[in-house]
Amino acid sequence: MDGQEIGGTLDAARIGAELGERATLVQFSSAFCQPCRATRRTLAEVARMVDGVAHVEIDAEAHLTLVRELGISRTPTVLVLDAGGRIVRRAPGQPRTVDVVAALGQAW
Repeated sequence: MDGQEIGGTLDAARIGAELGERATLVQFSSAFCQPCRATRRTLAEVARMVDGVAHVEIDAEAHLTLVRELGISRTPTVLVLDAGGRIVRRAPGQPRTVDVVAALGQAW
């Protein structure tokens, strides 16, 4: 998951779901985005494989305020949050499973 480190935090209220015990994979998607579907499968698989990791998908069009606030410019965009909701990694585009797992290392 080639991405950039980023500051800021997100909590359960802002993403509309509970944070993972160890980390949360937040995916910004749009309805007709083909890479978003593949990203959803990849992130869900990682969340099933790694204890304490949650996957949350956010419809970018329905959450424009949050999209603007975070500077999301394309879908899919994936944010990796640590247990406290701090954004530790950000990557646009469709990630590979191995890259997502490696990025989770920054969350603990």
